[in-house]
Amino acid sequence: MTTTPPATTSPVLPLPVTAVTCLEDRALVERTTALDLHRGVQRLRLGPITALAVDRSLRAELTTPRARVLDARILRSWTPRAPLPPTGADSELRHRVHALEQEQLTADGRRSRLEARLALLAQLAADLLREIGEGAGHGEIERARWTRELDRVDAERESYGEQLRTVRARLRAVEDELRQAQRALDEAEEEPAELLGYVELTVEATEPGPHGLTLSHLAPCALWRPAYRATLTGGSLLLETEAMVWQRTGEDWSQVRLTLSTARSALAGEPPRLVEDVLSLREKSAEERRTVEVELREEEIGSTGPADVDVLPGVDDGGEVRTLRAPGPASVPGDGRPHRVPLTAFTVPTSSEYVCAPELSPLVTEVVRFRNDAGHALLAGPVDLVRGSGFTGRAELGFTAPGAFAELSFGSTDGYRVVRETEETRASTALAQRTVLTRTVRLHLSRFSGPHEHEDQRIALRERIPVSEVSAVEVRLRKESCSPAPDALDAEGIVRWDVTLPPGGRRTVTLVYEVSAAARVAGI
Repeated sequence: MTTTPPATTSPVLPLPVTAVTCLEDRALVERTTALDLHRGVQRLRLGPITALAVDRSLRAELTTPRARVLDARILRSWTPRAPLPPTGADSELRHRVHALEQEQLTADGRRSRLEARLALLAQLAADLLREIGEGAGHGEIERARWTRELDRVDAERESYGEQLRTVRARLRAVEDELRQAQRALDEAEEEPAELLGYVELTVEATEPGPHGLTLSHLAPCALWRPAYRATLTGGSLLLETEAMVWQRTGEDWSQVRLTLSTARSALAGEPPRLVEDVLSLREKSAEERRTVEVELREEEIGSTGPADVDVLPGVDDGGEVRTLRAPGPASVPGDGRPHRVPLTAFTVPTSSEYVCAPELSPLVTEVVRFRNDAGHALLAGPVDLVRGSGFTGRAELGFTAPGAFAELSFGSTDGYRVVRETEETRASTALAQRTVLTRTVRLHLSRFSGPHEHEDQRIALRERIPVSEVSAVEVRLRKESCSPAPDALDAEGIVRWDVTLPPGGRRTVTLVYEVSAAARVAGI
């Protein structure tokens, strides 16, 4: 009959972070190490690790079949913070305590040297007196030499003794001042002990030797967002994809394999709440049946991207989990600040046009269109714009699938000026009993060119007309009154002209549309 030896406890073994998968609002931390195990059951203590590790997510595996993990758990303990030299951000009191501590060490070392010197001089004086006694006994009298040596030893003992008394007095004063400063620092800036986590691992090995261990767990206080840098040179665009990573898990990630994922592991954690939606019916009054209430309102064109919020938005991945990997080892300090990690880069030819929407802005901007040749989807995020003169501004890049086309606005052009004028008339027809609202929009476009510009430039002008949602209100574009006729009109009511301007040229574009409503319509 064989018995299992009792479990033994080993010293704390290091457990470094080797790989991190950063999710939208947390991180999956992976640690690997090598264990030197003996035969039988043993208990190991590894760490320290972040105290924010999620206990239920802890997973530990041994890479060899000759050993297995019996139990793994996370233990936490309060540990005093290690003393560190003060920095520029620390208070004057902390700097004073540090200076007194250094002075105390220096004075204590000088006291030890002086005491050793005085002990040596005392031994020298004793040897000299013994030599005098022995010489006098043998009749060898060297009065001049003995007097000279005794005077020299006594002078040095007196000099070093005075220095020692001065050092001891200063050391006592420094100790009193340091004690008072330390008491004031403890009362004003007392630092609590640091909470650290340790992994207690119980393993059983059938054969002694080295065994690889892989341990993983989730940790909050970590997130990432995509960011880009677009450099426009001539007719080509260099787009660099980066990840902005924040983490304050309590430990630094140094030279780890970094993976960025858009998975939302917390979405399925809580079911949606159901609320009552009460519907009721009532009869319309005679006045309500005779009148149709309408109103003009601003309506944004919907998209599948994230909604505009005041806090940091989520990652728009197009509804499918995306994974990006850093090409090399990455380091992210645990200071809670954003750190850029380069991911991919590609160069692609571009096509550009000048666009203006005078109702929103009188500026003419250059819009660059390019194809996504990164080999992966471009997630929505901010873009730093760079041209030959350097940084020119920042734009937003929407979600772009691989091989799809994207647009970036590289800022306004100072060589153009657009002035917008509107005119509105209202008329009623007694026969048809309808109210007709006619609106005229005139756009005056001017180009200011330098002496080196000789080519014509095409500008895309965009205006909009209302879109009716009820049959009682009709919106009609009067193309015969527009000058020139629009080049395009889409279902959202966006009217477009492609206007060509020579250097120093001017053009006026006129848009005319009418809104016709029945007599029973109110609100027009």
